[in-house]
Amino acid sequence: MDAIKNYLETMFLNLPNTPEVQKAKYELGQMMEDKYRELIADGKTENEAIGTVIAEFGNLDELAEDLGIDSVLHHSQTFEAGRMVSLTEVKEYLKASSRHAFLIALGVLLCILSPVSTIVMSSIGELTERETFMEALGVIGMFLFIAIAVALFVTSGITMNRWEFMKHQHCSLDFATTEYVHDRRNMYRTTHAVLLSVGIIFCVLCAVPAIIMDALPLPDFIDDISGAAVLIIIAIGVFMIVLTSIKMDGFNTLLKLNDSRSMGGQYVDYQKQENYSNKTVAAIMSVYWPTISAAYLIWSFLSFDWYMTWIIWPLAAIVHKCIKNIWSD
Repeated sequence: MDAIKNYLETMFLNLPNTPEVQKAKYELGQMMEDKYRELIADGKTENEAIGTVIAEFGNLDELAEDLGIDSVLHHSQTFEAGRMVSLTEVKEYLKASSRHAFLIALGVLLCILSPVSTIVMSSIGELTERETFMEALGVIGMFLFIAIAVALFVTSGITMNRWEFMKHQHCSLDFATTEYVHDRRNMYRTTHAVLLSVGIIFCVLCAVPAIIMDALPLPDFIDDISGAAVLIIIAIGVFMIVLTSIKMDGFNTLLKLNDSRSMGGQYVDYQKQENYSNKTVAAIMSVYWPTISAAYLIWSFLSFDWYMTWIIWPLAAIVHKCIKNIWSD
């Protein structure tokens, strides 16, 4: 029966998601299921029954009038199928997306850690009385960190060039492939939540070790590198956030391939996307929440007014709701 269900979903993949199409799909599904059970009861093998059902009900053009969707099917109301992305390609894309996430997150971590080299080397220079030399080593180390990070960004970008067609071409996923991606996304959801939460906690509490170090009667050297401790904790937290966000975005990119207004765009609840009538608004809203998150962290870390910076979230939600009501299709 799974083969018949997948075939049925593919038949209706690019039809508009309307009540009449949903009704036709349900009726055809019932007919296919009844025929399949009848053939199995008559002693046919599963493969024979599936082949007969598809041969008898597999041509939507012949059944459109009886199902009441002739006007939809033959009057340019269908959506473009575009390039069908296979399950094999999807698996390869998810592997590439995971590597991409790790390389980008590692590059960001190295960028944040780059000043640590100068802080530590300057502190060592004060102890060894070779301050100029150690500061020079610190600067060299900082640029080395940044150079490695840039190399990681470039390498990651080149490896993902293969999948640029998903951005520039109209692509689709069949039902079975969509379910595979959706299941993988659900399996990763818990890990995503843990990494995101721990990463945010690290960023929020990054100053605590430095405060403790400053409060305790520790040697001057330890006091001097307390700033490095703050950067290290932030780097680890941001690494987790970037890693899991990019990896989750890989799943989301695939699930958004099918047009949200088509039957294929309703395979899973997550695919019901927000569509905006204005392209500029749509572009802005695609980065709205990441921008709000960045603004929240920047404001909080610069001011340390954590008791009031939380107000950005309810305000952002109100603005989002207003924009959605005004420009959403």
